[in-house]
Amino acid sequence: MAAALAQVSDTLLPRRYQEEIFVRAQRGNVIAALDTGSGKTYISTLLIRWIAGRDVGKGKVIMFLVPKVALVQQQGEFIARQTSLRVKQFSGATAHDMSDREGWRSELEGADVFVMTAQIFLNLITHSHCGIDKVSLIVFDECHHTRKNHAYNGIMREYFQTPVGSRPKIFGMTASPIWNPRNAADSLATLERNLDAKVIAVKEHVDELSGHSPKPKEIIQEYPTPPNYYPEYPSQSLRQRLNLEVLPPEINIPVDKILTRYEVTLFNLGPFGAELFLYTEVKQRVAQLIQDAVDSSIDYVSPRQYMQTVHAQSKAPDPLESVHPKLKELQGMLETFRDFFETPEVESGSVPPPIPFSWCSPKVCTLAETLFHRYTETFQGIIFVEQRHIASCLATILPRIPILSHLIRAEQLVGHGKDTAQIKGMGTRNQQDTVKMFRERLINVLVATSVAEEGLDFPACDVVIRFDPVQHMVGYVQSRGRARHKTSTFIIMLQEGAQTHVARYLQFSQSEPELKQAYQERSLRAPMEMDDEIGDDPQDLAERERYVVPSTGAVLTYTSAIGLLNHLCSLIPRDKFTPMHVPTYTGDTTATVQLPSSLPLPADLLVYQGPPRRSKKEAKRAAAFLAVKSLHALNVFDDYLLPTKSSRGREHEDGDGVTIGDVSQIPEMLEANVRDPWVQSRTLWLHVVYLDGRPSAGLVTGTSLPPVDLVASDLFVSTGEPREVVLDPRHAWSQRRAMEDYTRMGLWWCITGRGITLPLTCYLVPITRECKIDFDAIELAIAYPFGSYNWDGVGEEHYGHLMYINSKEAGHPMVLHRLRPDLTPSSRPLEGSRESAHATYRDFWINKYSRKAYVPTISTDGPCVEGIPLVRNASSAYSLHNATGHAFPGKGAPTVIFPREFCRWALMPEHVYRAYFVLPELCHRATDVWRAHAARAALKLPPITDDLLIQALTLPSTHAQLNNQRLETLGDAVLKLCTVVHLFNKFPHRHEGQLDTLKRASVSNRTLLARAVERRLERYLNGESQSLRMWRYVASSPDGFIATHTERQVLRRFPRKSMQDCMEAILGAAFAMGGIDMALQAGTVLGISCGGPAPWMIRYGLRLPKTEPAPLFATLQETLGYQFEHGQLLLEAVTHPSFASTDSTSYQRLEFLGDALIDMVVMDYLYKKFPEATSGQLSWARSRAVCSPAFAMLAVKKLRLHQLLLINNVELSIAISRHVPVLEEIDEEEVIIHGWKHDPPKALSDVFESIMGALFVDCDYQYDKAAAVIETVMADLLATLRPDLPRDPVSQFMVWAAKAGCSSVSFAKSQSRPELRRHDCMSVLVHDTTVAGPMPAPNMSMAKGLAAEEARRVLDDPESPFYLPRICVCAQEAEARAKAAAEEAAAESVQDDASAPMDVDVDVDASELDDETTDGFATIARILLDTTEETPSDSEGTPVSEDDNDSDLIVEDEDEGDAMEVEEMMEVDA
Repeated sequence: MAAALAQVSDTLLPRRYQEEIFVRAQRGNVIAALDTGSGKTYISTLLIRWIAGRDVGKGKVIMFLVPKVALVQQQGEFIARQTSLRVKQFSGATAHDMSDREGWRSELEGADVFVMTAQIFLNLITHSHCGIDKVSLIVFDECHHTRKNHAYNGIMREYFQTPVGSRPKIFGMTASPIWNPRNAADSLATLERNLDAKVIAVKEHVDELSGHSPKPKEIIQEYPTPPNYYPEYPSQSLRQRLNLEVLPPEINIPVDKILTRYEVTLFNLGPFGAELFLYTEVKQRVAQLIQDAVDSSIDYVSPRQYMQTVHAQSKAPDPLESVHPKLKELQGMLETFRDFFETPEVESGSVPPPIPFSWCSPKVCTLAETLFHRYTETFQGIIFVEQRHIASCLATILPRIPILSHLIRAEQLVGHGKDTAQIKGMGTRNQQDTVKMFRERLINVLVATSVAEEGLDFPACDVVIRFDPVQHMVGYVQSRGRARHKTSTFIIMLQEGAQTHVARYLQFSQSEPELKQAYQERSLRAPMEMDDEIGDDPQDLAERERYVVPSTGAVLTYTSAIGLLNHLCSLIPRDKFTPMHVPTYTGDTTATVQLPSSLPLPADLLVYQGPPRRSKKEAKRAAAFLAVKSLHALNVFDDYLLPTKSSRGREHEDGDGVTIGDVSQIPEMLEANVRDPWVQSRTLWLHVVYLDGRPSAGLVTGTSLPPVDLVASDLFVSTGEPREVVLDPRHAWSQRRAMEDYTRMGLWWCITGRGITLPLTCYLVPITRECKIDFDAIELAIAYPFGSYNWDGVGEEHYGHLMYINSKEAGHPMVLHRLRPDLTPSSRPLEGSRESAHATYRDFWINKYSRKAYVPTISTDGPCVEGIPLVRNASSAYSLHNATGHAFPGKGAPTVIFPREFCRWALMPEHVYRAYFVLPELCHRATDVWRAHAARAALKLPPITDDLLIQALTLPSTHAQLNNQRLETLGDAVLKLCTVVHLFNKFPHRHEGQLDTLKRASVSNRTLLARAVERRLERYLNGESQSLRMWRYVASSPDGFIATHTERQVLRRFPRKSMQDCMEAILGAAFAMGGIDMALQAGTVLGISCGGPAPWMIRYGLRLPKTEPAPLFATLQETLGYQFEHGQLLLEAVTHPSFASTDSTSYQRLEFLGDALIDMVVMDYLYKKFPEATSGQLSWARSRAVCSPAFAMLAVKKLRLHQLLLINNVELSIAISRHVPVLEEIDEEEVIIHGWKHDPPKALSDVFESIMGALFVDCDYQYDKAAAVIETVMADLLATLRPDLPRDPVSQFMVWAAKAGCSSVSFAKSQSRPELRRHDCMSVLVHDTTVAGPMPAPNMSMAKGLAAEEARRVLDDPESPFYLPRICVCAQEAEARAKAAAEEAAAESVQDDASAPMDVDVDVDASELDDETTDGFATIARILLDTTEETPSDSEGTPVSEDDNDSDLIVEDEDEGDAMEVEEMMEVDA
């Protein structure tokens, strides 16, 4: 017995006859004609190894081609086992899209041998992914298919177009090289010419070959002629009951075709087989028609109606009511026959009724007896039939015949099939599973069509039976090859008296030796030209053209043209009411092809007439060839002969063809050198600081800073123009040192409360009346850095102005309220004061300041000092809207009392220390403005105001009072509109699907990130934290070295997502400043695909000829308050794709434009109306207005567009008519809050968008003009929007679950009724327990919303058995994990705020997550929670640092060491 391929050892050695063929294949192109099972594939592996070794380093690959998908895996695995080469497999299901050039390039560079179907390789050649000259060897499996228009022949045509020196070696394999035994020589010569190869057979080792490929015994098995009547079959047959001839014409069942097949099946299989076919076929068709009717009905009912239907409430409309009564009748009849025809499930325990011989044709009876007599314990057999439905029925019948019921385990093996309405074919996976079961002997009989004749690896069978007559030589040889045991039998079943069939079989059988002899004795000869195709006129073939795209080498032929046109049309977007778009051919010897009107081309470019030809088929090819060539010139096909930008693969160019850089290597957290002005420099600049207009101090920096202003601590703070500082050359170093010491002193008193070791990069110093640095005041102050104990001279004039400190509580400044000579440490504290728990103030202070073995010494007498505590300013956050985070204490502020002996007052005037208190905000503001100016200059941005640009460059992770989230949300809409308008006008001949692909590539995060990286945008981002626990404005090195040329940059770390967000935010800032025109300028310099900086009106305006709108649109124009100047736009805007018209294309392009326009108008409206709304609130409010239900309501209720819509589809018209009353009654609040409960036909929302798109084009793309009209139309809807709109039930439930801490929640789909054959219910599972549902609805989004509502209700109800705290412990577990993490984090040292870890905004696409898994649900819920908890960008107050919580003057434990050290220094200083 020959071994199956899967069982071949890795050490398989060639036989001598295989070596003979291999040696001859090395010398030239050959076709190995060897019987099935003789090891042809192994010979090919010998040749593959030899070629791979010979051509190493030449960059060529090896192609192993197969005619059928099922062979790809089988042959690929065998080659991989027998060679050490890299082998890849490709079939329709595993191959890349042809437009994914990067994917194919990577694949073709990543392997040595490619096993694929012939059509894929032909497509690779056609679209210039791979050329024939890049291949060193092509192996054609089952190469006898190289004829007529098979893909093998198409490949060889390209082979003959390749220069001889660049052609690959050809190796063909077949068991039947001759199709026509009557003219064997010509048939053989044709195959040889087509493959440029010589047919060879074994000459020297014939005996060895015979031993490994024995011939079976062949028998003709005759059977009697079938009777006209089967008396024992039940008289009430299904055929009679169905009475298909009287079906109403509106029921779309092809009765004539079914009855014809019924008669054929009756003749072949008998009455039961015929009835089984009828039952299966009609049942499948009836079920599909019922399903279509139900889908059409339930898509447009409310959730409440649908639930009533499911629960069978009397008033509910049943979707089955829309089903034709005759279909229900047929379904009922079929149900009564179910047990008779269908095999019950094994679990049921029931046995199907046996099928007696009297119900079978003589042919089936003879077959059954043959199988019975030839059965053995190891029996395996194949029965070949011609038709799929015969195979299906026969495989069902045989195991139910009594004499075979315990012997035969049968399955069908058929091809894929193309007509889905007939008995369905088998998918590749089902074919593979069936073959596997046969190999493993789980079944012992295959009933197969021609799919099993060739290629597939079967074990040798005991018996092979041709149930139907042999039609050609190839079928005879291939099917017989399955019987390759020495004891195998090949049985030909023929009807008694069928002399024609007998003669044909004898001709095949007797001519085979002669046919083999025709090629066995031949020797190799020179290559020959390719043969003309059988059936095609030689002159037609001679006149064929071949077009090669010069830039790419892509090839257009007569054979490929029709397929390319079909592919183009299949990509035109359509809804379920529009049939698949296809080209239409008319004419005979001169053909005309009409392309669908949905292609956005002028009418004259949709029709192409080909040249005259001598056959109808050739004329059709010629017309298609001319059409594709013309469409390529129009850029409808690109230079690779693919529909332009229709790839579903990854795009690497934006809409303008500019390459999008690879950003895959950029880490999630980006480290970047950010522009920063705070450096030490030889040149110093003085910026006078004004407090409420009064010059109060001088800010000295190493960088010239632009003037800035802000409000902080209830003061209006501003700086003047910078002026260069000229130091005394003799004392320059000491003056620098004095300014640094003074600044350290001021920072210690007012900001940090601790020392600073690194050199400072800015100084805040007192100034003279002439606004120069007051070095005398500096020298006096730094002589007493911790203040003076000498209170002589301090009087009432200093009340409210003098700043002092308690030496026992370093870092907690106070302002003098009054001197208290009336109090001493021995005085009794006032009732209610913090000291009142002790007998004297002294007792309180001793108790407070005693530490371990230290007890402070406090006098019993002496005056006291009463002061008002000042809160050190440890945050640099400032507001753009004059809000303040802290203020100096005023009258009525709480006071504290200390002994004067503890207190030291600062030698710093009030206006200076007040300047220190606002210094963090001032430095932050100066940084932001300087960085914005640098960005504007470097990026060549238009004149966006400083505040808007700062906002655009500030990241949310800074927790500042301003960030770019609002502008980013606005910019997203601006980006979309700018890109869409540009693409709409640049590509007038591309349909919506192609434009959408271009848009997605242009606005994707990947593109934005790549453009940001190209422009080094990261150098200008504001990512610093607002907390100043450690003073940030210091040099990075303590060596004090001052460079001549300083790099003004600092290392920062932030999420890479910040880059793309800032790109959109800058666009939003430009729009907010100067409208669309400035946004176009900004987009151009940022590399956005927006067509350049010129205004749209200049670029695109005044293009269309003016035409009067039809009277049909008079009311619409009146409602809009706008008069159209281009009437043809209105006609296009109301034309649905189903309405084929030569006067106008469909509305899809205008819809594409209108969608972006409305989105922009709504977001612009919300941004301006709600300045305090967060980004998430803006986005959610926008999504409630920019959605299908809202647009459909406006289309019907406001504009009456359903009365204008041009439709040619009954189902869509009915669906619209059903929904119009609902949309007329619904109000704006309902559609905003509960829009998810409505699912109107998409055509209604589409036509609203297209009308607005037409309006935009008509007014020459004047945004403000179009926006005014749209806002008027949507006024009532927009007025309903607000930032605090409730979320949809699913989002609300997810956020609620995330807040509750439950991480084991998921959704689950199910069916309410088996006859619907679709998922229509949704449940909610919590910890694998169903807590809500199944909730039925017309569509799954509604069902999910209803389930979420119910789940929230029961989980939040303490009386419910599913009360969440009762069934979930996730929150407790999370709390324990968080506590452990906090303890671990607390053990780590505190880092500098500027480089401290910040909130990482991980770039997660929620649309890629699955909420039907607990992990997916939890992740989506967390993202939604983060969005909803986002705080307004200009919220009142600032983040509170750890040092801010010290108003009670209690020294924190972590500061105790610092405080004691400073106290000791004060004592020394004293």
